[in-house]
Amino acid sequence: MRDAQSQTVCITGGAGFIGSHLAEAFVERGHRVLVVDDLSGGRSENVPAGAELHVLDIRSPEAARLVQEAGVDVLVHHAAQMDVRRSVEDPVFDADVNVLGGLNLLEAARRGGVRQVLFASTGGAIYGEQDVFPAAEDHPARPVSPYGVSKLAFERYLFFYHVAYGLDATCLRYANVYGERQNPHGEAGVVAIFHDRLLAGRVPVINGDGLQTRDYVHVSDVVHANLAAVGKPGFRVYNVGTGIETTVVELYREIARALGHPTEAEHGPGKPGEQRRSVIDAGLLRRELAVPAPLSLPAGLARTSAWFRARSGERPELSATTPRLS
Repeated sequence: MRDAQSQTVCITGGAGFIGSHLAEAFVERGHRVLVVDDLSGGRSENVPAGAELHVLDIRSPEAARLVQEAGVDVLVHHAAQMDVRRSVEDPVFDADVNVLGGLNLLEAARRGGVRQVLFASTGGAIYGEQDVFPAAEDHPARPVSPYGVSKLAFERYLFFYHVAYGLDATCLRYANVYGERQNPHGEAGVVAIFHDRLLAGRVPVINGDGLQTRDYVHVSDVVHANLAAVGKPGFRVYNVGTGIETTVVELYREIARALGHPTEAEHGPGKPGEQRRSVIDAGLLRRELAVPAPLSLPAGLARTSAWFRARSGERPELSATTPRLS
């Protein structure tokens, strides 16, 4: 691997929500950054100045050629079919992108001498219905969706490539990531959806009773984890989360407070097969990689809400005087 100040970092999905924050961070640290994105969900305007955008599908020979021939040191793999419901409806497509697309890149990485892969895995879908709360990395992996299965399968492929070819790999199992630039449509997350609907004057809908829990981690904490993992040898698996459960009802109220919108949400039917509780333990990440404590949910939502408000053109001084939810 080259000197840390002159590495070439290739980020797949780098025009998307999380990937663009990573591209920004690596550019700021003086690295050469290649962004591979087919723009099916990402946006070219998300790519920071100084990064090279290559509009390519990760399943294509062209994407493989870039990874093999561009002198890539670190492959940061975030491009994915990330819709759990779509994975259930079309598991073949899910596997085509998440498994075969990933293998296309891994073979190119092997041939091109890439030293390390950082993989965006999942901390919720991999564990399935948990036995303990929060779940540590040694919790049984029992995914109940093709999306979770494909993420776990790719982790296993990375282990094989490490053993067989010496490729260093770190799998980062993300909790529910939220933050600035999250797309409420193409990369739908409940935080982005609630912001989008409230700022558009529409009533948000909570699926079921809203007491299902998730671990919400701000995108800045995901960036810290990725940066800390660069250059670490071996095969590693880390959870990236807060260890705190938050119900959807509690989340909605925090967002409403942050925006100063008193609108009460409606409740719709629950989604069949939805996990009831999901929360992960990121203690190993903090102990081994010295990653700082995560941003609190109120602090993270304040940053997120300010971004969505600016994007919508709403004036903060008007919303600040709006009655708040109790």
